[in-house]
Amino acid sequence: MKSYGRLELDRVARRWRITQLAPHVAIAFKRMFPRVPVTSTEIGISDTDEVRADLHWFMSRYPLDHDEWDELDAAVDRLAYRAAERERILLPTWKPGELQGFKEGKAAYLYQTQAAKIAVANGGMLLGDDVGLGKTISAIAALLFGAPMPAAIVVQPHLAGQWKKRIEEFSSLRVHIIKGRTPYDLPEADVYIFKYSNVAGWVDIIKEGLFRSVVYDEVQELRHGYGTSKGAAAGVLSNRAEFRMGLTATPVYNYGDEMHAVMEFVKPDLLGDWSEFIREWCSSGRIVSNPDGLGSFLRDTGYFLRRTEDDPTVDASMPPPNILEWEIDHDLAAVEGEQEIARQLAQTVLRGSFAEAGRAARELDMKMRQLTGIAKARAVAAYVSLLLKDSPRVLLAGWHREVYDIWRDALAPFNPVMYTGSESAAGKQRSVDAFCGGDSRVMMMSLRSGAGLDGLQYYCNDAVVGELDWSPQVHYQFFGRLRRPGQAKQMNAHYLHTNWGSDPVLLEMLGIKADQSRGINDPGIAPKPRMTDESRLKVLAQHVLAGGVS
Repeated sequence: MKSYGRLELDRVARRWRITQLAPHVAIAFKRMFPRVPVTSTEIGISDTDEVRADLHWFMSRYPLDHDEWDELDAAVDRLAYRAAERERILLPTWKPGELQGFKEGKAAYLYQTQAAKIAVANGGMLLGDDVGLGKTISAIAALLFGAPMPAAIVVQPHLAGQWKKRIEEFSSLRVHIIKGRTPYDLPEADVYIFKYSNVAGWVDIIKEGLFRSVVYDEVQELRHGYGTSKGAAAGVLSNRAEFRMGLTATPVYNYGDEMHAVMEFVKPDLLGDWSEFIREWCSSGRIVSNPDGLGSFLRDTGYFLRRTEDDPTVDASMPPPNILEWEIDHDLAAVEGEQEIARQLAQTVLRGSFAEAGRAARELDMKMRQLTGIAKARAVAAYVSLLLKDSPRVLLAGWHREVYDIWRDALAPFNPVMYTGSESAAGKQRSVDAFCGGDSRVMMMSLRSGAGLDGLQYYCNDAVVGELDWSPQVHYQFFGRLRRPGQAKQMNAHYLHTNWGSDPVLLEMLGIKADQSRGINDPGIAPKPRMTDESRLKVLAQHVLAGGVS
């Protein structure tokens, strides 16, 4: 049989090497494998089952000399088997059979069991289920259904106690929370809980291979890759583990390139190395050129699973959220004298030099959102006070300290507590305790401070966004604090906005970040209009100069 080149596997580097390709075959190869540089004469490509299957397919047309048919055939068989198993398990009619490990009276929902079974069969996955669908229970189920022990779970600092509580509530697994960054003799346990803030201090212990499984809660914490100390330590943890699972409803916070970093901790090399990923999927630097394509590819591999409340298996578990948008009043007297500063910044954004405009845009964004929050703060508090005539408790989201101060004063009769970036882990827990069964009826939460927080849904079903964020995912994650398993009522999501300041622009322009997240999370759903950070701030500047602060 005619050969068109040579194929070799470097098992140490985990890469394929393709040489001696005929010119027209090299063109065909690079067309099929866009992650390969178009200028390469000797080609290298990451080794995964997906690449092996594609090589197998390619060689049906252009045979290459090699000694790896067994490896390639086995990869094709593994992919086919895993795909068939996923399809079978994800059927709404699938029955998991008898499940061992959960305490009496405790169990996972069917869709949580599905995720756990697929993860164990794969050796891991990125679970991107929507906020509120109980990814924690899915991870616990995976540990009970066969993920090898002992396991490491890496969490945000304020969630370590919550994870321990949930594991012990649902199972008999022995749990130990790692204390501090200085290693010590660990007690025997099935699960060891690290914090992202201390995992780097334990890297020498991690290198010994003690932890056979790893679960990363809110894995978007690792979206900057190996370049941080926690990322470097997590990389060692992933490379030593046999089972890897990431949990997040928002793997992409900004641009789609973050998905590569996240997936490296869950399934290394699935998207190739960094340069391969950029060539295959990205344009204009960090921007994924086809988010829908990337999202579909990740789902098709079986290493990314995401369900929403509309999934047939999930649908019956919880009622949909009740979305309420209200335009409220604003008080210009509260921001008197500040409008002129905003106008000057807006003029610089539109007419200044590149450096001046960039600096002024950042300042304008911060200033306008702050002024808008202050101007409507008392109206927001009045709205919350009315809600509390019928609702036992309200979760209130904001951003600026000056706004919190106004809310705290206006809502003082309801003993408000804080859950923002300023409180310690112990302080956050005291706020949660006061809100959940204590004497506080209002918890003021920073929009970006509640990731992973669980338990509020048993006490509250009204969430109010008092200050808006540019990212719709941030709002959605906030609402997910209440809309999750255990919520006995329909969750009410209140958006409060005014017709002044930054709110009109924020409502209309949620731009490129929303589309990057939407395409990867939910491929095939029509995108919203794309807008870059620079262009949205120019729109804000134009709005200000057109009378948006008058």
